[in-house]
Amino acid sequence: MSIPVISLDTDWHQAQNCSLPSELAPWILEPASLTARLKRHCGHFRVQVLNEQRTTLPVFLQPLLPNTLQAQLREVILWCDDKPCVYGQSWLPEQTITALRPLADMGERPLGDYIFQQSGLQRGSIEVTQLQLTLPDAGSALCYTRRSVFRLNDLPLLVAEAFLPAMAELKAFA
Repeated sequence: MSIPVISLDTDWHQAQNCSLPSELAPWILEPASLTARLKRHCGHFRVQVLNEQRTTLPVFLQPLLPNTLQAQLREVILWCDDKPCVYGQSWLPEQTITALRPLADMGERPLGDYIFQQSGLQRGSIEVTQLQLTLPDAGSALCYTRRSVFRLNDLPLLVAEAFLPAMAELKAFA
């Protein structure tokens, strides 16, 4: 089993019930595509793939993605103007990958660019926590992290996004 850069095995809370830092709250609570919002706030956007492979779904994630044993783990860093802004971790169940083939090999294409273009997309609630991250090229920091379970044509996928310190340099309301 592959071990992700960060573990999502922690206590999560409903975002709307949390006191969030004012500079990050608009990003954390963004219901639409975080990728699209990031692209609007920087001149150059890119995705760095850290890991993309099929693996066993960790036991602590199984309640979020029921009936899933195997999933594709994808870990990326979203860069804005050569600054690492967001660490993303997605879990795509085997049945989701099988039915939605474009998700199987996203490469450096942002996941958000694909899923938010689909008419059958539904987003579950946004949950939030703080996680200590140590990432290549991004250093170590305590970061606010959000997660949501999406359903695309009734097929589930889990997306978690950690907001790295460089986010402070972006203007959330521009």
